Amino acid sequence: TDLDAARQQLEEFIPHVKNISDSSIRKMAGRDLTRFKQFKKQGIAVKFGRFTQKENNQIRKNVEEFLSLTGLDSAEKLLFTSRYPEDKDTIHRLKTQHHFCEKISEGIPRPWRLIYYRARKMFDPNNYKGRYTNEEKEKLKKYQALHGNDWKKISELMSRSNLSVAMKFSEIKSAINYGPWTKEETQKLMHAVQEVMRRRLEAENASSLSSLEQSNRDLWIDREKLCQQLPWTEIEAKVGSRYWRQCKQKWNSILTSKMSKGQQLYRGTKGLQAKINLIKRLYETNAEDTSEVNWEELSNAIGDVPRAYVQAKFYKLKVSCVPFWQRKTFSEITEYLFEKKLPELEEKL
Repeated sequence: TDLDAARQQLEEFIPHVKNISDSSIRKMAGRDLTRFKQFKKQGIAVKFGRFTQKENNQIRKNVEEFLSLTGLDSAEKLLFTSRYPEDKDTIHRLKTQHHFCEKISEGIPRPWRLIYYRARKMFDPNNYKGRYTNEEKEKLKKYQALHGNDWKKISELMSRSNLSVAMKFSEIKSAINYGPWTKEETQKLMHAVQEVMRRRLEAENASSLSSLEQSNRDLWIDREKLCQQLPWTEIEAKVGSRYWRQCKQKWNSILTSKMSKGQQLYRGTKGLQAKINLIKRLYETNAEDTSEVNWEELSNAIGDVPRAYVQAKFYKLKVSCVPFWQRKTFSEITEYLFEKKLPELEEKL
């Protein structure tokens, strides 16, 4: 396939295609381009971000149908073939013969690679094993010393998922401070985020480089960029004394404080009113899944705060107010909050 032509065609569906490597472009040209064009004919746009419940169900259906078609007895064999060396050749042959790539991505307007990673996360029996014991933490430190950051190898030794062992090691690799943030730590965090933002801006717009050089202190970035996902493990390394999740939470609290001009948003009658507004707005969206909610827009229901702040408040509401919330769909949770919790909050207000 002509690489430039493939990149040009994919650009219609993937705006950030210029940042994708040549090898990935070749794979996408083979696996995705025809699918994307078919979805376009149906008026369906290519999606990114969090998978919806409907898409998760479609992945389950696709996997189950492929297992039925091939006679394989488990999704783990299909998606983690390297764990079954004796059956590896047979499984690879069946995958090729029955067009695994096409079947697994059927009905889902996303790049094949993302669908495949999502399926692996959903069907990995090592992915839902609860908290690490002290013994497991010691093993993890020992294996990392032996094998470095070969998380695939370590995940096999630990019987945990790749992502799980990588993130857990990130938490325990050094003496982590769990107390209040010091002024020095906060400054390190601010500088680390600024450095990441600056690098992104320079990559996105080379012509802005001169203006950035003129001003080392003031970096003007729109709100959307401030609130988007950042490389937290990189930021963690720069801060040194906190792990990535602490850095993320602290950054969101800094954004919230700046945007709300330091007001205490979730206190007293203001707090009650904010919860009421949030429940009402979520119910009115009629969304079937969290990924269908415009959290940026919803942030106005509470105040001028980051979307992560609103999402955190919704999480606290459902955990504290909705019984067996883990077994309920997003729409069932919002319905319960609207019918049961809202009258109680309004009466309290």
